[in-house]
Amino acid sequence: MQPARSATPTPPGNPKAPWGEAKRSAAIYQHIFEIIIAGEFPVNARLPSETELAQRFGASRPVVREALARLRDDGIIVSRQGSGSYVKRRPDIAVLRFVPVSSIADIQRCFEFRHGLEGVAAALAAERWEDSDLAEIGAAFDALEASTKDFKLGVDADERFHLAIAKATHNAYHVSVQSSLQPHIVFGMSLTRNLSLLRTQERLREVQDEHRAIMDAIAARAPQAARTAMQTHIDNARRRMFEHTAATEQA
Repeated sequence: MQPARSATPTPPGNPKAPWGEAKRSAAIYQHIFEIIIAGEFPVNARLPSETELAQRFGASRPVVREALARLRDDGIIVSRQGSGSYVKRRPDIAVLRFVPVSSIADIQRCFEFRHGLEGVAAALAAERWEDSDLAEIGAAFDALEASTKDFKLGVDADERFHLAIAKATHNAYHVSVQSSLQPHIVFGMSLTRNLSLLRTQERLREVQDEHRAIMDAIAARAPQAARTAMQTHIDNARRRMFEHTAATEQA
């Protein structure tokens, strides 16, 4: 299941569509993302100025500025004082095999929200787990371990692991919010795990090691360590969306 998207898709070649500023900003984010991934602006290349981009896309400078801010947040571009915006990373085109570009910003914002939500959940789980909670987290981890060894997708096991942690908080609000976000979370997991299968076995092991660090900190009743391990894992998952695949690295 895919996360909710804008009700009106981007009309091809028509960024002047009568949308609100938020939708225009999202559309320009999408357009700039596409031209970077297509190679029009390679890594370290300077993007056109805000004024030039506004003219190109038929939008106001504040709308363009918001789109550029999101691209900076996602690690695609970097701003240099008095010089402008430069391409920091060219996302692997393999991303578009698994998700339409119109959903990239939504997935990134979901990771951004999960950073805080699941970090707190991990800390609470470390303080409050009962034997049955720890057993379920361990069972989910073992299922993830089997998927890693067999080079399988493992989205169901990944979802189970994170939901088990939410349940271990013994806070109905955490479980409710986590459950309501599941379609969005699973979509992001599916993307990142599909991309991981295109990479080396060592990359897959790194992801599983992050899960182990979360589980170990919870089991040790170390709330701050659990929070840090979870937030590091989510931040790394967000970053891994735009890493090159093994095939690209070999090329």
